[in-house]
Amino acid sequence: MKPSLLERVSERAGTAGAGAYTAVLSLVVLAASGAIGIVLSSPWLFPSLGPTVMLIFGAPQHPTSRPLNAAVGHGVALVAGVACLFLFGMNGKPSAPSAGLSLGYVLAGALSVAITAFVLHALKLQHPPAGATTLIVSLGVIATPVGILSMSAAIAFTIVVGWGVNWALGERPPGAAS
Repeated sequence: MKPSLLERVSERAGTAGAGAYTAVLSLVVLAASGAIGIVLSSPWLFPSLGPTVMLIFGAPQHPTSRPLNAAVGHGVALVAGVACLFLFGMNGKPSAPSAGLSLGYVLAGALSVAITAFVLHALKLQHPPAGATTLIVSLGVIATPVGILSMSAAIAFTIVVGWGVNWALGERPPGAAS
């Protein structure tokens, strides 16, 4: 099998080359997602997308960067975040960053991460950036139905475009056919 562009860059330019490769592709995908967010006036750029693209481009052979792991991870995180937000009565209240932490937000945040970690570990589909996604929701930062749908669309876009770019550059997720 022909080496991927990342492998060739790493061979020629070492870790600096691999870092530049990861940086440029992360910049392109996150800027595109952010541009869509500007056009739609919705949250298409949020903290957990950063580590997701860093995994997709910087560690594409690591199991946690696989498209399935990323999609299931963020999906579980969104559901756990919303469930915990409601469970502790924090839905509709000012977010933790604007109103400050309260017992409800601490419990919602901690439990949402615990649930996300448990489910992803049980499914053997770990994706650490999902821990940030669930906190974004359970702390009320993005918690409206439109916001959650926007996050879902941005996550799907990031995974599809990120792995589409990887595929075009010769990178295949672990277990993928060539």
